[in-house]
Amino acid sequence: MTIEEMLNKGKKILQEAHIQEADLDAFYLLEFVTGVSRGMYFAMPNKEVSREEVSQYEAYIKERSNYVPLQHLTGEQQFMGLDFSVTPDVLIPRQDTEILVEEALTRIQKPQKILDVCTGSGCILLSILHYAKQEKNISLAGMGVDISEKALDVAKKNAESLGIEVAFLQSDLFEKVDGKWDMIVSNPPYIRTEVIHTLQEEVRLHDPWIALDGKEDGLYFYKSIIKEAGKYLKDEGTLLFEIGHDQAKDVIELLKEAGYTKLGVKKDLAGLDRVVFGVYDRKVSAKD
Repeated sequence: MTIEEMLNKGKKILQEAHIQEADLDAFYLLEFVTGVSRGMYFAMPNKEVSREEVSQYEAYIKERSNYVPLQHLTGEQQFMGLDFSVTPDVLIPRQDTEILVEEALTRIQKPQKILDVCTGSGCILLSILHYAKQEKNISLAGMGVDISEKALDVAKKNAESLGIEVAFLQSDLFEKVDGKWDMIVSNPPYIRTEVIHTLQEEVRLHDPWIALDGKEDGLYFYKSIIKEAGKYLKDEGTLLFEIGHDQAKDVIELLKEAGYTKLGVKKDLAGLDRVVFGVYDRKVSAKD
């Protein structure tokens, strides 16, 4: 079988399974199995592939046609231009979440301490630390916390591969956290429980439920984090969240009630509300 024939077969199977971006996924898996880049492919479409490569490719195509995410097959996902390892134990990093990283970076002008709550793969925290150092020559101290030990294993692997010194702690939100932090970031579970069954198969069947379920109203973790975060933020410290597209008003109100000022919302590339932030004012909080 030639590499062109193998690719066409993969495309056909994924198209018939109604996989979004079937052609692109078929090629990504081709490249993953054979190491043949797009440029190389067009230069040698008649290159023969081994039986082993055909067998491996067909196995991956079959799994993808059953809605196993591409990233779970390749074990990797790019985020903020960096390569991250992913497993079924963590939420796959998504481009929308880059808005949170970018907003955090605009606020970093000097060395400080960053806490990432519900860190998952570590992509948010590690990207902030990486680009603060690379683009601003600012070294940050960071810690990522997560209730899942398996998720933290993935985060530790990513920190090691990126060469970033950072601490990770298994903790149910702030349960085991100590000290004061200049910034807290979080992409917590925020999907209403009743909505999860309506999500794409790749998400509802393969992303960890614990990383999706925001309980009945989708606000459970925002309420919990905002209630406790003031104990761990320095005065004038910043709290930043990723949110669902229809949650900005509710989360802003929660922040306001808890004594946060300088509140704001950032939209994603689709024009949807994506990030909410506020600055903790201890004096305002004390008055409340």
